Amino acid sequence: MKPRLIILSDLFGNRHFDWENFYINSLKSHYDVQYYDCCELGNIDKSIDTQKHLHQQFVDDGIEKAVGNLLALEKGIIDILAFSIGGTIAWKAGLKGLKINNLIAISATRLRYETDKPNCNIKLYFGEKDVFKPLRNWFERLGIDINILENEGHDCYILKKAAFVTITLP
Repeated sequence: MKPRLIILSDLFGNRHFDWENFYINSLKSHYDVQYYDCCELGNIDKSIDTQKHLHQQFVDDGIEKAVGNLLALEKGIIDILAFSIGGTIAWKAGLKGLKINNLIAISATRLRYETDKPNCNIKLYFGEKDVFKPLRNWFERLGIDINILENEGHDCYILKKAAFVTITLP
């Protein structure tokens, strides 16, 4: 039986499903994959789908709603691959008891505000040019290895690089 992998979207949800589908198709031979649109998990209004508008809804209460909904949906042990805001949702769900074996988060810049970490294997990836990535001392304080993708920005996960998928596999 394949391990269960949850993929959590970025703050745009399934709006850019072409690149998310790339990850799903690349990983489904190794995992039983379940995709979640973080906008749906967080009850986010996508009628105005600007980054600023969506981000504010997540910060206001969408992250907490998404965490609660994810906890209600997932009861077993899972691996998680999460993008941007999805990484923050996974992290916070892990702190509240979600049974995570491996958490792989890419460009989850809001983690820089976290002071505790979930009890699981953690791999975090950030683009070198992402100005909102956590500082080096944050990684050191939490005992997490730094994985910086050279010459990449925040949206590095959208680029559909097959080599990038291989680094996400545990």
